[in-house]
Amino acid sequence: MSGLFASRGSIGEPWFRLGRLEVGTTMAVVLAVAASWLLWVISPGLPAALAYSPDLLLAGEVWRLVTWPLANPLGLWGVINLFFFWYFGTELEQAVGRVRMASLLVGIWGSLTIAATVVGLLLGGTTLMGIGWIQFAVLLVWIAEYPDRRFLFNIPAWVFGLVLVGIQVLQALAFRDLGGLLSLALACALIAIVARRAGLFASYGWIPGARPAGRAPRARRPTAARPARPSRADARYTSDREKLDALLDQINEKGLNSLSDAQRKELLRLRERLRRP
Repeated sequence: MSGLFASRGSIGEPWFRLGRLEVGTTMAVVLAVAASWLLWVISPGLPAALAYSPDLLLAGEVWRLVTWPLANPLGLWGVINLFFFWYFGTELEQAVGRVRMASLLVGIWGSLTIAATVVGLLLGGTTLMGIGWIQFAVLLVWIAEYPDRRFLFNIPAWVFGLVLVGIQVLQALAFRDLGGLLSLALACALIAIVARRAGLFASYGWIPGARPAGRAPRARRPTAARPARPSRADARYTSDREKLDALLDQINEKGLNSLSDAQRKELLRLRERLRRP
């Protein structure tokens, strides 16, 4: 898997630390899912009480809107799903930071919930249960962000993503599951907008939701006595912008893993500094 299973770098500033473990947004979700497995061992009926469907929402069980990602019975596929969620989610978090990663995951949860609710109320039969669909969405976002990265047998990531989506579509067609097909299409559209809003998908200009560019520093009016000079703040902004552009160019050409640890830290510092008003 050339270019795929590379060493993980730092995520920047974590929310908190457990010993030497840095707990950012992705790791916090991983720990929450692991805790849900322990609760399942204690109470095997818990996932059924946390899963979501529009019919149960109409019955007044509103908490299911929030709890369905934690409806995780322990099993091999659950462990595999969580591993891939951690792996691809960590790389996305390195690119956008912990706050935007949190907004991305909340947006994915909201997109899947909205799609399941709309389609379920119209056609019935939709259910959300566990981290699996969120992991699938994170994987598709990663593939769309890094389409030329390589998977098994040197296959480009975009081909792998096309196969995964194709399998979902063919399964829905085979079972005549129109609701599942519509729910997948609506969720993908909403998640694309959410990812764009979180600072990803910069190369997909046709996707709405891009954050407005920061204001350029105001030029100082020259005086009659001498020509205007840029202020120290303006000069630092220009310097930071040039450094950030150089790092982003390197990422676009060679991928995120081409950055050294020092460059990754510098990238995070520059992002944070330029976001400040």
